[in-house]
Amino acid sequence: MLPFKKILSPTDFSDPSYESLKAAAELAGHFSADLYVVHVIAPIPLSDFSSPEMAPALDISLYQEELKKGSEKTLQEVIEQKLPKGLSVHPLVVLGHPVGEILRLAQDQKMDLIVIATHGRTGLPRFLFGSVAEKVVRLAPIPVLVVTTEHGKPEESTLSRREFLGLASPAESGVAGKA
Repeated sequence: MLPFKKILSPTDFSDPSYESLKAAAELAGHFSADLYVVHVIAPIPLSDFSSPEMAPALDISLYQEELKKGSEKTLQEVIEQKLPKGLSVHPLVVLGHPVGEILRLAQDQKMDLIVIATHGRTGLPRFLFGSVAEKVVRLAPIPVLVVTTEHGKPEESTLSRREFLGLASPAESGVAGKA
């Protein structure tokens, strides 16, 4: 397991995914690992068009190819802007269902670690959209590091997990120097 030699970091070009990419880059630098940054383009849901009149006016394969080209360009820009120079970075853009493609790449490329963001959705949005990170954690055959962002942080008035368990130092809990 250690040291990590190949790290997979999925991105959906959101701020939370950039935070997980930052963590993946730090680990890749520390372990001199190859960093594989993947963006998965989800398939376009289509109905069964039984007659040509009902067929969409959009050429789906052309549209997906344009999406892929645009995603490859954006991914390259993200790598140039967000990652330190000197890392061994491998950009990947694939078409498919995000969870399945992330797991397939992890297995096919013999990854040692997946670093993925969670958007912190709860309630109805989580029920409707599911959680790619949660499914990857449940199904991955390798370790997964889940990075949470500001949205997922507890309110200031709540105790951290370390404070709740009594493990936080006075400095961590903010009581150092208080009378």
